[in-house]
Amino acid sequence: MREVNDWMMFNSIVYKIYTVRQNRKMREKFLEQLKMLIDFDAADFYLARRDKSQGLEDPVFYHCEGVYPDKFDEIDYSRGILYSGVCRVYRETDIVSDEIRIETDYYNELYRPNGWHYSVQMILAYDKKFVGAVTLYRTVGKENFSHDDTMFLDLLKDHLAFRLHYEYADAAEAKTADIGAFSEKYSLTRREESVLRELWSGKDNQSISEELAISIYTLKKHILNIYRKTGVNNKGQLMNKVAKWSISCTEKE
Repeated sequence: MREVNDWMMFNSIVYKIYTVRQNRKMREKFLEQLKMLIDFDAADFYLARRDKSQGLEDPVFYHCEGVYPDKFDEIDYSRGILYSGVCRVYRETDIVSDEIRIETDYYNELYRPNGWHYSVQMILAYDKKFVGAVTLYRTVGKENFSHDDTMFLDLLKDHLAFRLHYEYADAAEAKTADIGAFSEKYSLTRREESVLRELWSGKDNQSISEELAISIYTLKKHILNIYRKTGVNNKGQLMNKVAKWSISCTEKE
């Protein structure tokens, strides 16, 4: 049974979720305080990609480095749960037995090199939309996460999902207005700015070419010019750059 001090810490974590203004700082504080409630050796806290494509971005780490590049996404046997749009907490061993998981590529390429064995995940979703994920890891030799651990995470997941969802919604309004300033900063032409607005809205190339009445070839030329001017190599990097620009502008206000 959890002690009174644990519940006081729980309330402090919830308070920080809503009151620490900067998203990254909030996530850092969350992992630091969570460590006082639940024993773990490493952790990561990712956000859902803001360009609406399936994937993770903008991680915050606790005692580890990048642990979920695209290659792990492809071999992660739990990716169906990750992107399901359902807010939930589960231990890896709840979905795959130890005997099976230690033989998988995912375990051998991610867990084994880092000396981890057990993990528990918080899948954060709101209104059937995936918004982020937290994973806690324990090293080989330690016991698995307990049901008390998952209970506390389960109580916290909806608070985090609510914060991230409405933060994205608020930022989306500000970011639409910021496209003009972003375009001016990087000397984009009016046509390139129009293309960027369509990309930012989540449309694919075919839809954009029809909306702007230009050929796919011409559209690709505009996109390559945008990449060159903004110093990026692909759409994901471009969307991430626009997002960071918009967030920095919002935080200055």
